[in-house]
Amino acid sequence: MIHGVVFVIVMTTATKTLEATLVPPTTGKKQQLERTVATYRRALKNAFESGADTQSAVNDVVTPYTLTSYAKDALKNYVPQLFNTYDASEIEDDHPVRFTNRGFTLDHSDKREHEFCWRVPQAGRGNAFWIPLRINPEQESLWFDLLDRDVSICEFRLQQHRTNWVLHVTVEYEVTEPDTPDDPTRIGFDIGESKLLTGCACQNDAPTKPYIYDGGHARALRKEMYTTLKRLQERDVAEWRVDERFDHFQNALTDIVEKGSCEAVEYAESFEDPVIVLEDLSYIRENLDYGKYMNRRLHSWAFARLTGRIEDKALEAGIPVEFVNPRYTSQTCHACRHIGRRGSQAEFNCTNPECWVTEYQADINAAANIADRVDPWGESVPWKPERDDSPRDGSSLDSATAHREMSAKPAQTTLTEWS
Repeated sequence: MIHGVVFVIVMTTATKTLEATLVPPTTGKKQQLERTVATYRRALKNAFESGADTQSAVNDVVTPYTLTSYAKDALKNYVPQLFNTYDASEIEDDHPVRFTNRGFTLDHSDKREHEFCWRVPQAGRGNAFWIPLRINPEQESLWFDLLDRDVSICEFRLQQHRTNWVLHVTVEYEVTEPDTPDDPTRIGFDIGESKLLTGCACQNDAPTKPYIYDGGHARALRKEMYTTLKRLQERDVAEWRVDERFDHFQNALTDIVEKGSCEAVEYAESFEDPVIVLEDLSYIRENLDYGKYMNRRLHSWAFARLTGRIEDKALEAGIPVEFVNPRYTSQTCHACRHIGRRGSQAEFNCTNPECWVTEYQADINAAANIADRVDPWGESVPWKPERDDSPRDGSSLDSATAHREMSAKPAQTTLTEWS
């Protein structure tokens, strides 16, 4: 306290996923890892197909499987979410093995080539084994915090990528919460396939100075990666060569994500009192049902990865981040809130004859809608059809999703300029 003034530092909980690659295991350890993954996926599939939507029902299904209690408890938490939260109609075959935080053990020694080692949980007493980790150097401080228990573990996951094994550890830690300005500039970001990242600031309820980060190179890389790896496998080339090419493509895609997230935060910093608004895409992998081909295509995009990197860098820059429901952001007119149509990947058509918008760049329209979904009274507003989002003071001020209607009349097709 200084001269009767109390300074209050508001802390908030940040979540980050640490990533490490397992050092290539010996033959015996590799077989144990493969058995764990195969058993877990069978248990997951059986529980999902049985319709087990409660922890008790999942427990009845997974009890006979040779899995640790940490994996079974994770299944009991996860499977009901697939039904009750994500409304999933199918699941992918490449799910990671989830473990609850109770089973995580880490060791460190600076005398080893790979300083961090992870104790891999295995069913049965005395069957667990240690394996060295290759960590991301940029996350080293958090790995030490994890070792010292200065951060809290939410869960950890084991994922197999071809012959590579990857460990993801989700941690929570306290950071100073950025102050939300009284009159913020809301900046929405739309993450998509045609344009990897589209940003749009809303000032005076109008889209301003949009930003587009093209995802075409990323799409080309993924297509090339699929084709190249398939041909190498057909030629039965050495496994190390296939892994080398896989790592090359993954590193290139990581660079794109890093560059895009850096540019997004720099764009936000160009405005006064920015608040970044992102879509909550946490359910997207489980909630897609467009057929196996399109699901694979959409799942190949690291939506959550790019979103997470933007959030991390915004936090470091002291910029607040809000999350909103993504439903209908690409189909709603940002000006009149009517449901229109997306005639092509790059074009949005408003079907309201009374609206000044006829055609608009689709990704910018979506980004403007995302920005507008932040409640002006300080709350993120998930879109719900039954919710009355009319302004609280009775005025005509736009709210998050007010007055969404379908218009049956076609409109003229004049391309509206945006700036």
